[in-house]
Amino acid sequence: MNNDNMSKLHIGNFVADMPIIQGGMGVGISLSGLAAAVANEGGIGVISGVGLGVLCGVKGKDYAKSNKIALQEQIRKARKMTSGVLGVNFLMAVTDIDSLIQGAVEEKIDLLICGAGLFIRLPNVLPLDDLGSLHTKFVPIVSSSRSARITFESWWKRYHYMPDAVVVEGPLAGGHLGFSKEQISDPNYALDNLLPGVISVIAQCEQKAGKHIPVIAAGGIYTGGDIRRVLELGAHGVQMATRFVATDECDASLEFKEAFVECREEDFTIINSPVGLPGRAIRNEFLMSVERGEKKPFNCPWKCLKTCKGVDGAPYCIVLALINAKRGRIKNDGFVFAGANAYKVDKIIPVRELFETLKQEYIDSK
Repeated sequence: MNNDNMSKLHIGNFVADMPIIQGGMGVGISLSGLAAAVANEGGIGVISGVGLGVLCGVKGKDYAKSNKIALQEQIRKARKMTSGVLGVNFLMAVTDIDSLIQGAVEEKIDLLICGAGLFIRLPNVLPLDDLGSLHTKFVPIVSSSRSARITFESWWKRYHYMPDAVVVEGPLAGGHLGFSKEQISDPNYALDNLLPGVISVIAQCEQKAGKHIPVIAAGGIYTGGDIRRVLELGAHGVQMATRFVATDECDASLEFKEAFVECREEDFTIINSPVGLPGRAIRNEFLMSVERGEKKPFNCPWKCLKTCKGVDGAPYCIVLALINAKRGRIKNDGFVFAGANAYKVDKIIPVRELFETLKQEYIDSK
């Protein structure tokens, strides 16, 4: 690897000039606008596939169908704006995960990235005995060498096929985390300590599958220096989300972006999400009222999350709260997920300027 240039990222037959995947951020924070802008700069742009039917106002009471239609519309829109590499990001915890995966594959999305649960099975409508024939490449998100081993061994046993890359996400990430609250602050679970074990597991999987399977580091990657550090530890690329929020092309409201610019290091909190996982967010009045035991009344037209306890058990609807935040209604009606380094954001800039900054930081860190 040239000390002055980041290496390209190869996932299957796709090549990104910059080894940077823009993390999927829902609901509606990373849509076609941000994804296309990132892809145009040589990174991999990612659309979040969570809650799009409600967000985009697709009509009809078949919510799974509405989500699929809205997802495919976003993919098509992004394709019109870029010829670069594009992906979608899903939560395994959503009820209609099979429909969403099918919709993304039908649209020939380049990468399908899944987390918030083990990504160990695919819809039966796909050619499960010949997954290599698909345009789409599959990328699970894991939080340990153990979850990586379980995931890849499950794929091999079910399909005689290994996923095409893996994202290992540490506890400094924003949003839903694959760790207990105790593990989040335990140095043993820091990204730099997780990487070697996952790399070792994937090396064994590469031998069995007979193909290159890149390892992508995520969670707390903020500067070009961070990118250099994890690449030197053996990662092939990084996934970054937080720093892409404060860009002109990010699909969130200005109020959402300004929450990143204005937050302080002490403003972060770990919430108990209705999804059933801990999550890192910026503390605000909405979250403080939930901490006080207040419930946020909501109607539940369908159970969009497998683990949600519904109107009788959940203190609020997380999809509605995140849609409100995306639209700028943050103080009392929603909240903002953010990575642990979000307090370092000090201005909103174009995606192109962010890439140039990351390149310079990378060079300066050698």
